Amino acid sequence: MSATKTALRVGNKTLEVSNLQKVLYPAVGFTKAQVIDYYIHVAPVLLPHLKDRPLTMKRYPNGVNAEFFYEKRCPTHRPDWVKTARVWSEGNNDYVNFCVINDLPTLVWAANLADLELHTSLSNIRSKEKPTMLVFDLDPGPPATIVECATVAFWLKEIFDAFKLQMFPKTSGSKGLQLYVPLNTPVTYERTKPFAQGLAQRLEREHPREVVSKMQKALRGGKVFIDWSQNDTHKTTVCAYSLRAKERPTVSTPVTWEEVDALRRKRDADWLVFTSDALLKRVDKIGDIFEPVLTLKQKLPKLPA
Repeated sequence: MSATKTALRVGNKTLEVSNLQKVLYPAVGFTKAQVIDYYIHVAPVLLPHLKDRPLTMKRYPNGVNAEFFYEKRCPTHRPDWVKTARVWSEGNNDYVNFCVINDLPTLVWAANLADLELHTSLSNIRSKEKPTMLVFDLDPGPPATIVECATVAFWLKEIFDAFKLQMFPKTSGSKGLQLYVPLNTPVTYERTKPFAQGLAQRLEREHPREVVSKMQKALRGGKVFIDWSQNDTHKTTVCAYSLRAKERPTVSTPVTWEEVDALRRKRDADWLVFTSDALLKRVDKIGDIFEPVLTLKQKLPKLPA
């Protein structure tokens, strides 16, 4: 079957989009047109978090129930106005031109490729070896859920409160929570990665029944894995406000510490789940509460022995 193509005017660009009625989330009948519409409406808060960051695409051309693939190398058939960044890839043992989404036409172009999930580097293209933030990805091993992640999140928050550093939570949009410590001051991954690992190991020692810091999946049952390994030049993390390829079009959503605390008390794993519609209403009401991650300047302290 040939693709049904439509010309779409986005800003000062005309894009050719295809198969807008294709259902990408079969359980709820959510189409490619709705994916594109979501990204257009969320763009004012999303684009600052994508700006100048190498992007790994996670594409689902036949929907979330079919095969997907990661795409680091920006497609050669891209329009000439799509910006790219040349980054060394250990996996490819070569330089790779990553896509960079700095404007609405590029965002819509990526959405038309069924790039449902947007995974960005922790550093920007001006200083590829210098992360602007520290990240902890809290991943629950069943039967643990995001509720247990909330408890672990507060253990980490207590540590950073003692450092007098602010930390900002967001849902992964999947099973867990992600915690971001904005830095925006000169630092390298050679400092941030062992720092994150050291804190994960500390919490594993203090809470061995609830926390694991080792990568092996066999160790994660009923515990929260604190993934510190994301703090690396060749890793990417799902961007705030990105869709996730779940049964429903859930979104990686910035949340407040008050909401994380309420989650911990309610013990309802679905309480902080936001779909695309709910997210847009939320942004209309409270704006981008994740903005400080891009602007707040904090210095990474030395990790106590």
